[in-house]
Amino acid sequence: GHRLKESTIISKRYMVDKKILPVFGKIPINEITPKDIRKWQNGLTAYRDKNGKPYAQTYLRAINNQLTAMFNYAVKYYDLRENPCTKAGSMGKSNAEEMQFWTKAEFEQFITAVQDKPASYTAFMTMYYTGMRVGELCALTPEDVNLENNTITINKTFQRINGRDVVWPPKTPKSNRVIQMPQFLCDEMQDYLKQLYGMEPDSRIFPVSKNYLHREMDRGCKETGVKRIRIHDLRHSHISLLIDMGFTALAIAERVGHESIDITYRYAHLFPTRQVEMADKLDLLKNEKGV
Repeated sequence: GHRLKESTIISKRYMVDKKILPVFGKIPINEITPKDIRKWQNGLTAYRDKNGKPYAQTYLRAINNQLTAMFNYAVKYYDLRENPCTKAGSMGKSNAEEMQFWTKAEFEQFITAVQDKPASYTAFMTMYYTGMRVGELCALTPEDVNLENNTITINKTFQRINGRDVVWPPKTPKSNRVIQMPQFLCDEMQDYLKQLYGMEPDSRIFPVSKNYLHREMDRGCKETGVKRIRIHDLRHSHISLLIDMGFTALAIAERVGHESIDITYRYAHLFPTRQVEMADKLDLLKNEKGV
């Protein structure tokens, strides 16, 4: 079946132990009411840390989903009559506010600042021009890169957990894919690979962590004054660029390893509206039929 990544299990266990069990652990599951859940939600929503910061909307949603899943399990396997979370409603938001991205001009400004470090430079170029996830980038090995065909094969993802390096199968089945590189990126990759010394076919091309790239991004933004976005937003930047260039959600999804429905849904606001064009064509159609 579908195995969870270790990092997912660690964060789920933490949510259950710290946010759910202290409140609901002592009450028999069939006695928990929607009112109890609302009270719990209000507490978490109102929480502020010592700097006055609330929990992130996405974190609140994740905790809520965890509780819902536990009740669903009880409904399915332990004859609980209904899931009280359904009546209580949810809290938080499932995806963060408007995703941020860099335009091509902003990226070009930023990349000049990290040119002094080949690993950083090539990593950021690759993420911006292929849209691959940072874990997929960190997992790349020489055998994944084909300089004859200008392709990169994605079949794994890398993560550092509690100081251990772990390589997993990729995020979803759709993530297994072959990405076509533009020629200039292929040339950059070739230059970069030439500088790497004593590489085994299964060594990591970018032997860095997400943390390192995070610091490099800070450095580049500080030096150039380009707005700071998250590393994951480089992926959004690539997708926005492709939408700008007129590609369809279906074509983009195949390149970035998404379901096309997710692209349609999450990036809908970036696709140009073609309403005027539609109206004009309907006009033409009506007139040419002479109806």
